[in-house]
Amino acid sequence: MFIDTAKLFVKSGDGGNGAISFRREKYIPLGGPDGGDGGRGGDVILKVDPQMTTLLDFKYKKKFAAERGGNGAGAKCYGKNGDNLIVKVPMGTIVRDVETNKIMADLSHEDDTYVVCKGGKGGKGNTKFATPTRQAPSFAEPGMPGEERWITLELKLLADVGLLGFPNVGKSTLLSMVSKARPRLQTTILQL
Repeated sequence: MFIDTAKLFVKSGDGGNGAISFRREKYIPLGGPDGGDGGRGGDVILKVDPQMTTLLDFKYKKKFAAERGGNGAGAKCYGKNGDNLIVKVPMGTIVRDVETNKIMADLSHEDDTYVVCKGGKGGKGNTKFATPTRQAPSFAEPGMPGEERWITLELKLLADVGLLGFPNVGKSTLLSMVSKARPRLQTTILQL
């Protein structure tokens, strides 16, 4: 099996900030707080595409970021949730975390999906912090940051041709001479 590899940086969307707002209308005294919540950030999702056969698409584009959630607004308006980013990968892709070298997912079936990074939660507006004793809160919650990580994608490919032979008879040397492949050549020097 040959393994085609690609290293990617993925980042989910940050959550939107909650709003600090107060209702101010004519003839309505003591309107109170009306700040809305921030929207949730978008997720980064890997999805199998049966039409793809290689990881060539990831040779030039290596950074993928989902949309950020919208900020809350006055009149109890909630922020817009960020759109999820769907990254299409070929069937037979293994996803690894670069830091831990741990396998996160094996996408080997046609409809497999995997959420690599979850989006950040949106912050609460000042409406949510109003209580009978604290009727006019002048603070809101900020949005939570999204997850980010480096991942490697490894594609399992079946070889069309195989070389069989005993160890140290020159299989790797032959392969490096007749093709552009660069196998690891081990050379040992004996000292007498």
